[in-house]
Amino acid sequence: MTTSSDNVVTAVAHTNIALIKYWGKRDANLIIPYTGSLSLTLDQFYTETSVNFDQNLDRDEVSIDDQSAANNSWQRVHDFLEIVREKSGTHLNAKVVSHNHVPTAAGLASSASAFAALAAAASKAAGMNLNNQELSILARRGSGSACRSIFGGFVEWQRGTDDADSYAVPINTPHLNDIRVVALTIEKHQKPISSRRGMALSVTTSPYYPTWVKVVESDLQSIKSAINQDDFTRFGTISELNAMRMHALTLSSDPDFLYFNGRTLDAMNEVKRLRHSGVECYYTIDAGPNVKVICQTKNVKEITTTFSKLFGPDKVTVAQPGPGIKYL
Repeated sequence: MTTSSDNVVTAVAHTNIALIKYWGKRDANLIIPYTGSLSLTLDQFYTETSVNFDQNLDRDEVSIDDQSAANNSWQRVHDFLEIVREKSGTHLNAKVVSHNHVPTAAGLASSASAFAALAAAASKAAGMNLNNQELSILARRGSGSACRSIFGGFVEWQRGTDDADSYAVPINTPHLNDIRVVALTIEKHQKPISSRRGMALSVTTSPYYPTWVKVVESDLQSIKSAINQDDFTRFGTISELNAMRMHALTLSSDPDFLYFNGRTLDAMNEVKRLRHSGVECYYTIDAGPNVKVICQTKNVKEITTTFSKLFGPDKVTVAQPGPGIKYL
């Protein structure tokens, strides 16, 4: 049991970009998904979080990017810390200091890195010493995609059926290591519909949701095969198509909603134009307007030049496969 206030633990977790998307919870409390998913952890976007359980605190203190957490954010962190307290046996309140090196809630998987870092720092500060599988299970309780940010490179979230068997596993492969992701930060503002709300709407109202569950199963097998066969073209094609299938669920929900804006469409069309001109690249988009362009090293320069002219160089970031969780 944690009793002292001098045990500050700091963890860093990187964001991941889902290539086969997670969209919809079978169990909203435990965050068990309807489908598996597959992602790539990125090196350029990350969250650094420090946690200290302190007997002198009368409530959890949460600071995000040097600001006291707003009510909703504080509640999400507090609820997660309650899970850590229950599992570790500590009854102390915690001081949490988090810095996001990624725009929050803009479709760049900020919650994935945030809750992965929080899970790692809080569990260790509470004396739990979890292995990575156990850490993945814990991180999932904060944000589903956070379970994948425990690991680096390609990662598969195995949907499982309960709390014990729904976790992420790294895909250890020598293939497709020449992957670059050109991230286009089109919009930094918080999205109007959260991923949680959007998923719930799609699950309960889209007539196509049952088909989505079957399609993801097929897409998962296909992309893993493409990775094993070192087939970048198939890999990119499947990633782009799966993203569009996910966004079709938002358009077919009641009420319908859309994460894209006009600049999103401009970026998608530019990717297609580049591809047709012989510069091989593919797009993927999560729950937000920002676009990630998947390519190989040889085409990075032309792609970044193109989008720097279109959106401005400050909106273009080149990322590559990033590492798993680490402690400072």
